[in-house]
Amino acid sequence: MRLGVLDVGSNTVHLLAVDAHRGARPLPAHSHKAELRLAELLDPDGAIGPDGVDRLVATIADALQAAEDKGCEDVLPFATSAVREATNADQVLARVRSETGVDLEVLTGEQEARLTFLAARRWFGWSAGKLLVLDIGGGSLEIAYGIDEEPDAAVSLPLGAGRLTAGWLPGDPPDPIDVKALRRHVRAQIARTVGEFARFGSPDHVVATSKTFKQLARLAGAARSGEGLYVQRELSRTALEEWVPTLATMSAVQRAGLPGVSEGRSAQLLAGALVAEGAMDLFGVETLEVCPWALREGVILRRLDQLAP
Repeated sequence: MRLGVLDVGSNTVHLLAVDAHRGARPLPAHSHKAELRLAELLDPDGAIGPDGVDRLVATIADALQAAEDKGCEDVLPFATSAVREATNADQVLARVRSETGVDLEVLTGEQEARLTFLAARRWFGWSAGKLLVLDIGGGSLEIAYGIDEEPDAAVSLPLGAGRLTAGWLPGDPPDPIDVKALRRHVRAQIARTVGEFARFGSPDHVVATSKTFKQLARLAGAARSGEGLYVQRELSRTALEEWVPTLATMSAVQRAGLPGVSEGRSAQLLAGALVAEGAMDLFGVETLEVCPWALREGVILRRLDQLAP
């Protein structure tokens, strides 16, 4: 069957259509995305403004048309932190439902972490042993750890690259004082969770997902996306620590000129790098591997698991 997963994230609204059946890996068939950066469209009261809601509804309608055009039998719609934490979330969800017919499932942060962990586990298999999975989105950072398909620990922190950029780094290039304050904030937030994971022992393999980690790995010399999914891509803490000071002195336009950095994400890259650096340092990670699968694939895999044999 052809399934569509509609991901209303903090940065993008992304429809991924895949050909899949129970017991098989989902094969991507079509990708349709639009950058809305909802995490940056919140008003001072934490609500998604009228213009943001209008754009969200129109974008979801476009994604549904793309799903129909590509022959999707079912669409699995979900929303993450930007909608979850908006003070007018109920009104936004009601309007999306009334104007598009889509009933968005709002995932909790822990659900995000657990589904992303499932995707990483299926990608790397049982031989990877105990996995520590890190995911930096636009609105939140997810961390999960475990040896099975369900993690032993899973947390979500409000440390997304878009959220932090909007709230902490107004300058372009950013003020060094703001960068230092954000670094301190990020590390204090992550440090609160380290003990929850430390009691399970050291992981056998550390995995990162998300566009932020992919771009940082590319800066550090990892293979281009055009070289395929199955090329191993790693990011070392040493390389990341060398890049962070450089990124802090650059404007968004300058960062967009770097290898693998998209124009739409360049403004957020420094905040994402500070989160990645803090997480790797506080969890004692020297090197991690980038996983091609993440939350969307986790949602699809869970749906396939629920199909009757």
